[in-house]
Amino acid sequence: MRVWLLAIVVLGCVCACGGGTDAPGQTYAGIQQRGEIRWGADRAGGEPFVFEDPTDTTKLIGFEVDIMDALSRRLGVKHQMVQHTWSQLVPSLQRGDFDIVINGLEATQERRDQILLSDPYFIYAETLAVRKGDPYMSIFDLAGRRVGTLNQTYAFDIIGMLPLTLAPYEGNEEPYIDLELGRVDGVLLDNIIADRYGCKRDRVHCLPYDVARGAYAIGIRKNDVELKAALDGALAAMKKDGELEKILTKWKLWDHRQTEAISDSVAPAPRGFDWDMVRNFLEAAWLTLVLSVLAFLIAVPLGVLLAIGRVYGGPFASTAARMYIELFRGTPVLLQLFVLYYGIGDYINFGPIQAGVIGLGLNYAAYEAEVYRGALLAIPRGQSEASRALGMGPFQTLRHIMVPQAFRLALPPMTNDFVALLKDSSLVSTIAAIELTKRMQMAALEMRSYVIPGLLCAALYLLLSFPLSELARRLERRLARDQRPHAL
Repeated sequence: MRVWLLAIVVLGCVCACGGGTDAPGQTYAGIQQRGEIRWGADRAGGEPFVFEDPTDTTKLIGFEVDIMDALSRRLGVKHQMVQHTWSQLVPSLQRGDFDIVINGLEATQERRDQILLSDPYFIYAETLAVRKGDPYMSIFDLAGRRVGTLNQTYAFDIIGMLPLTLAPYEGNEEPYIDLELGRVDGVLLDNIIADRYGCKRDRVHCLPYDVARGAYAIGIRKNDVELKAALDGALAAMKKDGELEKILTKWKLWDHRQTEAISDSVAPAPRGFDWDMVRNFLEAAWLTLVLSVLAFLIAVPLGVLLAIGRVYGGPFASTAARMYIELFRGTPVLLQLFVLYYGIGDYINFGPIQAGVIGLGLNYAAYEAEVYRGALLAIPRGQSEASRALGMGPFQTLRHIMVPQAFRLALPPMTNDFVALLKDSSLVSTIAAIELTKRMQMAALEMRSYVIPGLLCAALYLLLSFPLSELARRLERRLARDQRPHAL
């Protein structure tokens, strides 16, 4: 009873801490009451949007920070930035995690269908970058080629409407690294990003014309009409008295585009659930399965060798195996993938799938090594002594006595590790591979909903993992000494 009461108290505290969202349409009143406006952004977007001051990492700077300083001052309140992943800013705004979004949010029709958008505060151009020496003179010359861009952007929509192969990224610099290394043939991004992260590279050439134009606006929840009016009024005042131009000039962003009219960004209409979407999901599921199986085929034998080295090797082999295990187990697999794909790209140019297979295989080998080491140590010492009495050498003992018994003991955690690897394969999406989770995100963007894509993605993960679990259980029964089904 006490446990239940404690659980209820803890749940109540969590709910209380998670509250605080203003009632629909009352956000502006709530801001005025508490004297603070909370805005969502992602500092990982880098310069010049919102980023940490190199001289004082406790301080945020950027042209959008300066704009928020001006807006909050004109509204008579303070402001606080709430860190969130850029691709999830709009869903988080709708959830009520913060009051507004200001972080390079493009004013597209798709977003107007989801939320309110303020008047623009910056006009950008879509800039196409290619490798120096390549013959491409326009985006239409890249038909059938691989073109990189950021996920959930206007450039993403443009590529989707053209006969191009999409390569989605999560960071500003990574597409240009892949362009230099020949992994993509072009990169389409906002000029504010291209000028800073792409055009200055020695092997990158930015074409001197605008593929399209768009505008950055502040994102506001649908019912907050009063807040939108207040922000639009403050932005209009900033444009009239020159403060907005002064901020953009400070960050070297003011150009002729800021005074020219712009038409609405054209984006594809919301997509319905169709057979093509199912086919795309099945292809992504197959890629996820292949990637996971190949990675596990690296992890298992390498893990066995590491375990044998730790248990039976000499001082050098044991120390080397332990160092490997601690290195790969003690650092994030995402970091290892970045180092393998981007860090050594100038020396060994792996593709996304190759890097994913090798990175996951090397990482999971460390975990498999500890599983096998525990299994080897669980075998009674008398087994090895008996093998020696029968005249077997060390290799024969390992091959015929120790490893087969260890495999039976290690089978359940091995199955668990493979299921975990199947899910961790989603991390390969960060290096521009479209596996199952990335396909789900792209489908959710196209459908303007996470419900159907999320359910389909979950079902496919279950379909991939359940047969393996059942196969492992049958194998356990076959290898177990006690053949009674209820024992397993």
